[in-house]
Amino acid sequence: MRPDPLPVPAPTRSSGRRARAPFVSPALFDFWAQRLSPTWSWDRPLARIVARERAASDAVNLVLRPNRHFRGFRPGQHVNLGVEVDGRRLVRSYSPSAPAAADGSFRITVKAIEGGKVSRFLHEHAKVGDVVTLGEAFGELALPADGRNPRLLLAAGSGITPMMAIFAALAAQPDPAPTTLLYSTRTRDQRCFVDELRAIAAATPALQVRFLLTRDRAAAGDEAAGRLDAVQLAPWLDASAHVLACGPAGFVETAAALIATRAASFAAESFSPPVFESTDTGTVELTLARSGRTLAVPRGQPLLDALEAAGLSPAHGCRRGLCNSCACGKSAGSTRHLLTGELEHEPVSALRLCVSSARSDLVLDL
Repeated sequence: MRPDPLPVPAPTRSSGRRARAPFVSPALFDFWAQRLSPTWSWDRPLARIVARERAASDAVNLVLRPNRHFRGFRPGQHVNLGVEVDGRRLVRSYSPSAPAAADGSFRITVKAIEGGKVSRFLHEHAKVGDVVTLGEAFGELALPADGRNPRLLLAAGSGITPMMAIFAALAAQPDPAPTTLLYSTRTRDQRCFVDELRAIAAATPALQVRFLLTRDRAAAGDEAAGRLDAVQLAPWLDASAHVLACGPAGFVETAAALIATRAASFAAESFSPPVFESTDTGTVELTLARSGRTLAVPRGQPLLDALEAAGLSPAHGCRRGLCNSCACGKSAGSTRHLLTGELEHEPVSALRLCVSSARSDLVLDL
């Protein structure tokens, strides 16, 4: 059974303003409550790792059981997960790779990434009983709910995690629309969920899975050799299909180019950090209003990168402009949105540090 936070006295009509605030600070409450149970908290979403298993040669499954402050997620969304590595609290985003269980627990699948501090820590050191912090779910990768249109899911590498959750959620429907999942990896030993995907396809006639192998050439059965191309797509794509794609930037760009206007809808997310192109040059002065610190930062560089280069550690998550973890206020100056190229001159506004660069001298609420 999942432990709930310690009981708090109910407010009374005479308690006035005090009824809206804890009798102790949330930090103090958490300090003592977590001596009794590591996931008890006043209001912070926390989760305990309750299971760990190998998912592939370079990936591990972790099952997390959250406390009651976590609001859940839709299959296809991301969740920010925080861990302490070498004395620093680091946050990264992961897509649950299965729908939530009846008790609220859910699975994430972590691929060890070269140079990735959080992925390496979770892959090599996270163990059952460890506690992590959670953020609210975010992301819009989801299939339209309309009718009987066929669905085509395209996944490569780590992009299988949200697609696995969507595929399993479709299988749980009483009468799912025809759906095909094309899952691309370099080699067989890099694939995740193979048995699970095949079992779902075997038990659900409307759902099928096809594996693409870009380096292993001896394909058989439900496998095909080669990269995603027009030939691989041809049997599954028609003008009425809803298509989702997720994976490295190159894979997503290829899928978008191949599908173009040949489907009823197309939505995609890339797990690769975006590549920013900017012609802005020179440096500007960045003032951090809370600390009074002043920095010289390059134009055209994400503000998050510039702050980290100066030794600061602002809150962040996905580094792709999706999760809003790095949002902060701006009280003066102009910025450029690095994904769209748009300039923002409004003196008082909000921005995301990971996808914004300085265009003029700035004052940020940091």
